Amino acid sequence: MTTDFDNVYEDLQWRNAIAESTPGAEQVLAREKVTCYIGFDPTAVSLHVGNLVPIMGLVRMQQHGHTPIVIVGGGTGMIGDPSGRSEERPLLTSDQIDENVAGIQRQLESFLDFSEETSNRARVVNNADWLRKVSLIEFLRDVGKHFSVNTMLSRESVRSRMDRDSGISFTEFSYQLLQAYDFLRLFEEQNCTFQMGGSDQWGNILGGIELIRRVHGRTAAAGDQQDLSQLEAADLPAHAMAYPLITTSSGEKFGKSIGGAPTLDPEQTSPYRLYQFFFNVSDADAVPYLKLFTMLSKERIEGLAEAVETAPREREAQQALAAEVTRTVHGDRGLDEALRVTKALFANDLMTLSARELRGALTEASHGMVRPTDLSDGITLASAVTVHGGGMISSASELRRLVAQGAVKINGRAETDPLRPLSEQDFIDGQVMVVQRGKKSHDLIWLEPDNR
Repeated sequence: MTTDFDNVYEDLQWRNAIAESTPGAEQVLAREKVTCYIGFDPTAVSLHVGNLVPIMGLVRMQQHGHTPIVIVGGGTGMIGDPSGRSEERPLLTSDQIDENVAGIQRQLESFLDFSEETSNRARVVNNADWLRKVSLIEFLRDVGKHFSVNTMLSRESVRSRMDRDSGISFTEFSYQLLQAYDFLRLFEEQNCTFQMGGSDQWGNILGGIELIRRVHGRTAAAGDQQDLSQLEAADLPAHAMAYPLITTSSGEKFGKSIGGAPTLDPEQTSPYRLYQFFFNVSDADAVPYLKLFTMLSKERIEGLAEAVETAPREREAQQALAAEVTRTVHGDRGLDEALRVTKALFANDLMTLSARELRGALTEASHGMVRPTDLSDGITLASAVTVHGGGMISSASELRRLVAQGAVKINGRAETDPLRPLSEQDFIDGQVMVVQRGKKSHDLIWLEPDNR
């Protein structure tokens, strides 16, 4: 694959995607092809948009000839990473974790090349393969003895929790040892010499490098507690790099919205919703996000940056950003769906959409429900909207007033008779009716089977 940069470090630097790196990491990536890894704990069945930063980092590593490994933490997920958390995570069962692991593995195939024909093909490993098998005594003797409690207490993820009344449990306190052990196992078994992660993980990442140095490094004296930043690159058998935690131009943490971060699962976040999430970013965020979340060339991004300055109302950068991310996550079919739904909603041509597409697009709409027996009993539109509609319109008189003003549309078509009886033909795919008030307010009434 062609690239605008001589090596991946230059690429990531231009994209403002490096917050920290170990001494000599830049030189290593310029002269060698390394095996690198990032870990994701399966705390949910789907990754979310915040995970795109490290994922795209791995994509660029593979593009430049390095070999990516993804650890899906079936072992560490049973403990829970305290980084960035004010309270302890709820513990998941083994079955829940295994289900989440499977979901995350499927999503990663949209980004990385796992084909056997690729010389630097990506791999997914599950740290449950070793963490669920190691004994406590063995772990304390072989791993725990290399860590100073003083150093562990100084980690930001621990220190921030120590200041709270709830404190931190020994379980989560031990998480940094497990992450360090992951790096050691990959170093020994997969010749993996490079770890990457978010800047909130930097302390844990350094713990892994220190463990490798103590077990395999030339300068690892017993009880030695050297500051890694003071070491020469030659003294480090492994290296690391951290990505910045992304915030919006207004200072909010990237990806956070009402209801949580949009996920990469089309069943949870439709292609349309993902497209709209990125299309609606501010002008100030569009170009930085193009650098981080797309594989567009430097020349193309610089052209879009100029468009933001000269013709911001065209939103060309936001369109390119939304299209590239949606295509990467959901493929060409997903992008086609997002564009088609966008066009249909803009033109109010709702009958061209399926019930599934409407559900995915109108996630914030109010929901009501009627049953087939209600239709056979002659339920009117007014009754369906006011009695069964979950409060979308408060009364029949209000509905009549809105209809008289031409402010109510059913499935995109102007309504003239609020007292007419409903039929199954009023429900798209025999499932859902869209009640629109004004230009932007959409509510849904579902036709639910009587046996539910």
